[in-house]
Amino acid sequence: MNTIRILLAEDQSLVRGALAALLNLEPDIEVAAEAADGNAARNLLKNETFDVLLTDIEMPGYSGIELVELVARDYPKMKSVIVTTFGRAGYIRRALDAGVHAFLLKDAPSEDLANAIRRAMNGRRTIDPELAIAALDDRDPLTDKERKALRLAGEGLRTAQIGEKLFLSEGTVRNYLSEAIAKLNATNRIDAARIARQKGWL
Repeated sequence: MNTIRILLAEDQSLVRGALAALLNLEPDIEVAAEAADGNAARNLLKNETFDVLLTDIEMPGYSGIELVELVARDYPKMKSVIVTTFGRAGYIRRALDAGVHAFLLKDAPSEDLANAIRRAMNGRRTIDPELAIAALDDRDPLTDKERKALRLAGEGLRTAQIGEKLFLSEGTVRNYLSEAIAKLNATNRIDAARIARQKGWL
């Protein structure tokens, strides 16, 4: 029996420990490495080989969805599974677009997670049907650049600081933020970030 090597990325240490303990009880699954945030997961991916990335969505540094995109692009043999507290339609839509193989909520039974990992290894997807329908009904209107600018604005960064982080001019950043505000019918950039976060689009 081949053991499935898991890279587990989860910023809440109690949740990370519980997931690792549950999965290590499975005879064919091993949590080979744990990362407390997205940046740590990226570094582990550079130095070790894994079969499956198991990640949360909301983490410091790289988000779970960005990690899924990275895996799909740079490690095409790897599979990716998201387990999260948030069943927001925007998250599911973005995760599917990024190439995720399974999307489960943290309150799912542990055997469901183990089976989703096995299905992913066999090239099959596992998405809760109700979550999948919700994702299809709720399209994200933001472009990737608008989303990045809005996320930083929501963290309190000024236009110049956002421009420095994204290597963009202040005028371009203002344009992206204005577009996002208009698309979301928001009153300002902070309101737009709040709306987008509630939808799962950030």
